[in-house]
Amino acid sequence: MTSTAREAELLPAEDAATYAEWFACLAEPTRVRLLQAVAVAGSKSVGELTEQLGISQSTCSHHVRKLAEVGFVALNKQGTTTRVSINPACCTGLPHAADAVMGVLAPRPCCPDNLACDVTVRPLEAGDWSAVRRIYAEGIATGNATFETEVPTRRALESKWLPGHRWVAELEGEIAGWAAASQVSNRTCYAGVAETSVYVGDAFRERGVGKALLHKQVTAADTDGLWTLQTSIFPENRASLALHHSAGFRTVGFRERIAKHRGIWRDTVLLERRRSVESPE
Repeated sequence: MTSTAREAELLPAEDAATYAEWFACLAEPTRVRLLQAVAVAGSKSVGELTEQLGISQSTCSHHVRKLAEVGFVALNKQGTTTRVSINPACCTGLPHAADAVMGVLAPRPCCPDNLACDVTVRPLEAGDWSAVRRIYAEGIATGNATFETEVPTRRALESKWLPGHRWVAELEGEIAGWAAASQVSNRTCYAGVAETSVYVGDAFRERGVGKALLHKQVTAADTDGLWTLQTSIFPENRASLALHHSAGFRTVGFRERIAKHRGIWRDTVLLERRRSVESPE
């Protein structure tokens, strides 16, 4: 990337000043605890916060006023009681500020363009299913690819995966991996939201197969009008997390103890990629 392109991605000075004010306000640990207490409850009185944090009322009132000055909370006087309520905009504005400062929201290419020249990606064909299911089984065997413990049937996968968004990668004349997208909801408003999967065979890992598959997947999604791709990845699967981040996916959240896998509660990282506004409608 050129220096000019990098400079174009800098935060506007006005936004930087606003975010600096927010972060400066939260440089005091007591304010962080107060904000978290109000955010969890939605609304609390100064007296309740004083008791919960074990601080004096004057100290609590001072820090609450500082939080109100930057817009994190709103104050409502009810007789002799002051109630503190969370500013709903703060719940999205503050995480957005952190993402913006850390470059998560900066413009990104769909994927790195240094794709392996010996990997070919094409639509899945009827004769590929045996290899696709074998590679699926290899992923299951790692213990960190999916909650599935048995390979779904071809019929189940065909009914789940979106037509036109099923891909296989070929390397050295063999099926080396596959990628597919599934509709997340039957509701019309979510028609452009899909959940994605990418699997690479044991013998072909670290050879650019996953990168090539994901590149095809996101470019096809952009062309076909899918505005959001999402995926859930075990935090232990660092290679997959890195691959998706390189393709413009961002971490949306950490889902603690979301489901059991072989009798053990597992966490997942939820990632999504939003289509650029410049992409075709």
